[in-house]
Amino acid sequence: MKIHEKILMDRQGLEKYGPITIVAFGDSVTHGAVGPGEIDYESVYWNRLRRKIISVRNYVPVNVINAGIGGTTAALSVERTEKQVLVHNPDLVIVCFGLNDVCGNLTDYTSALKQIFRKCNESGTATVFMTPNMLNTYVAEDTEPLYREYAKLTADIQNSGKMDKFMLSACRLAEEMDVSVCDCYTEWKKISETEDTTLLLANRINHPVREMHSLFADRLFETVFGNTQFTSKESDSTMHFNLKKEEKYD
Repeated sequence: MKIHEKILMDRQGLEKYGPITIVAFGDSVTHGAVGPGEIDYESVYWNRLRRKIISVRNYVPVNVINAGIGGTTAALSVERTEKQVLVHNPDLVIVCFGLNDVCGNLTDYTSALKQIFRKCNESGTATVFMTPNMLNTYVAEDTEPLYREYAKLTADIQNSGKMDKFMLSACRLAEEMDVSVCDCYTEWKKISETEDTTLLLANRINHPVREMHSLFADRLFETVFGNTQFTSKESDSTMHFNLKKEEKYD
């Protein structure tokens, strides 16, 4: 049963298929990182997505497993795919890597993504590749001194077009492998035409401010559920009530 069908389940459906399980698979943004040394699991995009799903139909439980690790890459995460992602038999896997991979080479990045996508496809789970946010475009004055040199590097990566090339290649790969694409990076590029996107990064390098996680959640919801019509069902009752008409109380 597909996730967009599963959200419409009644009690009998829940008894047969169980709740919705989503695994968010990525790096520090998925992990929940905001400012330097700060983690916020309430504001992170996958929790916002969970709340958004529940807001339109709260009868079906939605469980999200956070498989994000700050500082990791797609290449370092290939071996985690089975034991930390697919082992949960998810209805949906959200794959979001790139912010750290872009410091390396494109071949390693796309090769790792290809392996992750293949493992997910072979398991039969629905998979969405979500492109991350932009990197900083300059070294902001309030960048932590410890990270200023790194901020120079990431700004050069963003401004040189390297990040653009990585995201374009990753999206093409996902499409070739029949993996749905939620292209939030392009959304950030559009925003950058009128706003200073470096100021939308909590650490002024690569972690979005809390509010920008709404963009990820909204676009994921649109990608996953599309035109799904959310309607309540008579069997949505949470009470066990099976009293036959002929039964009488003593």
